[in-house]
Amino acid sequence: MKCRVCDGLRLEPVVDLGEQPWCNHFLRQEEVGTEPFYPLRVVFCHDCSTAQLDFTVKKEIMFGDHTYLSGVTKALSDHFASVASEVDERFFQGRTEKSILDIGSNDGTQLKHFQKLGYEVLGVESSKGTAKAANDAGVPTLNAFFNSETMAGIGHKFDAFNASGVFFHLEELHSVCEAIKQGLKDDGVFVVQFLYMKSIMENLAFDQIYHEHLLYYTLKTIETLLNRHGLAMFDARLAPIHGGSIIGFIGHAGGRPVSERLAHMRAEEETSECNTIEAYRLLDERIKRMKLENVAYLDTARAAGKRVFGMGAPVKGNTMLNYFGVGPERIQCLVEKNTLRRGLYSPGMHIPIEIEGELEQQPDIYYVLAWNFKKEILANNRHLIESGVEFYFPVDPKVSA
Repeated sequence: MKCRVCDGLRLEPVVDLGEQPWCNHFLRQEEVGTEPFYPLRVVFCHDCSTAQLDFTVKKEIMFGDHTYLSGVTKALSDHFASVASEVDERFFQGRTEKSILDIGSNDGTQLKHFQKLGYEVLGVESSKGTAKAANDAGVPTLNAFFNSETMAGIGHKFDAFNASGVFFHLEELHSVCEAIKQGLKDDGVFVVQFLYMKSIMENLAFDQIYHEHLLYYTLKTIETLLNRHGLAMFDARLAPIHGGSIIGFIGHAGGRPVSERLAHMRAEEETSECNTIEAYRLLDERIKRMKLENVAYLDTARAAGKRVFGMGAPVKGNTMLNYFGVGPERIQCLVEKNTLRRGLYSPGMHIPIEIEGELEQQPDIYYVLAWNFKKEILANNRHLIESGVEFYFPVDPKVSA
């Protein structure tokens, strides 16, 4: 294969998580045991340092319809509100007409916050059911994959573009970049939000590696991509959401000076050596040790007769469960807020999903798969903690929402 960013051919495997199912394919009972498995491997490009998967599950399989909803978690909605206010205050305050297109807009949670600020909004969302939910909620949403052809069909330019947690999903990566350049006004701003590979390494958050995430960006690697298409990052900050995400601010090349904050972050990244193959080899070793430690913890709990539930059924949790080989014999069920997952089973390990408000009993231990919302989870479950229920975080992020 060629590097997804630079077309280089010098790619080397660095992390192998084995054969795994598409982790967002939660199963109906009659589907259990029939799900396909695919290689889940990270390779490193020696030419541009981009970490990426070497196998692509087609976008029509992964994003044609799914059960993920942005609006389920208060912390994420609050984060989106903060981003909308920041963008408006910094770049578009006082304008009577302003517009934004959201790429992979999901249920419209991000765009609702821009609507409140007076923006004309348009979402582009590939999942049929999710796009319908957004339209039903009053957020104009086009059910399509975003690319240069889609942008040409829309036919006008926007003051801002947003891509929240979608820019590392893109199979048509270069077509999307060209579409943004095509559709962004001369003084427009593209806001990209992406998992930061430096934070993944620091937190040992390997569960954020899954088939939907084709790329794992650092500042260096995403800037390599943007610069190739006449776009340039001029500012960025690290946000706590999802255990450490970059909020990057991008315009047309040469349009704005680089901020001191971004220059400082670039220097920190260089010092950390996170763009070297040695950093990825070390990550691989740490992942293997983590598996041994977590399986031992769960086996000790089982031997002591303790009842263990999973807290949350996030997509990333299935990477962890499948790599660890942890099924219902160790974790009895996964407890979810999202009612679209009622009665379903986790792909690969086939752990049943229960809805949080419908539990008949509580466990002795919650094994927290939705660790990126640690602060919210602990605040919402203080009564359980006080009653003696243990909350175990297999990943304990240095920054969390």
